Amino acid sequence: MTKTEKEFKKERKENIALQGKDKKAWDLARGFLTTTFPYKHSYNFDWLGRPIIQYPHDIVAMQELIWKVKPNLIIETGIAHGGSLVFYASMLELLGKGKILGIDIEIRPHNRRALEAHPFFKRIRLIEGSSTDEKVLQLVERIAKKHKTILVVLDSLHTHDHVLQELNKYSKFVSKGSYLVVFDTFVEYFPKTTVWNRPWGKGSNPATAVFDFLKNNKNFVCDREIENKLLLTTAPGGYLKRIK
Repeated sequence: MTKTEKEFKKERKENIALQGKDKKAWDLARGFLTTTFPYKHSYNFDWLGRPIIQYPHDIVAMQELIWKVKPNLIIETGIAHGGSLVFYASMLELLGKGKILGIDIEIRPHNRRALEAHPFFKRIRLIEGSSTDEKVLQLVERIAKKHKTILVVLDSLHTHDHVLQELNKYSKFVSKGSYLVVFDTFVEYFPKTTVWNRPWGKGSNPATAVFDFLKNNKNFVCDREIENKLLLTTAPGGYLKRIK
């Protein structure tokens, strides 16, 4: 690394820290999220032909994490149309190694067909069933034992109780130095008047589950630098790094 590159990265790190302390910047970012939420803004994007249902900033953050961690296995709960699976698979294809394990309580036939027809399906394995079901967990454990470096993404049912169960059950698979990423923690920071029409909302969501999880698990810390860098993220407080 040249001196110029070192200086660039040092300056960027300093700017990220300052940006993270800027209340106006955070207010603007959360204002954008709440304003665009009724229009399902995150539904507007594809990755290599499959709907990904993520904000572009979080997609870039995940790209950085995968390139940095270089996992042999990525486990994702909640796969929807499968765009995230294809995204992770494309990153592992660039790395030249690795598998994706996608778990969902229901994998709709048209989504399964589309994924199975995708060029990167060779790196994907689908498991249909609840992420917290013991049979599913036993299968995940058998697969995980074959891999050294594992990254986990939680993006299924967003109620407090379900996400907390996932955190407690899937955190053990995460390798030291890797990440446990919990999406849609932003639910907790939306206005109280927001109508979700879902079994989750303010007070019962991924963020509240993360709060409880971190109280009792000292192996993980929240990587605040990631959210300070992004501002526009559905996962504030949800990028958890395993430190021991």
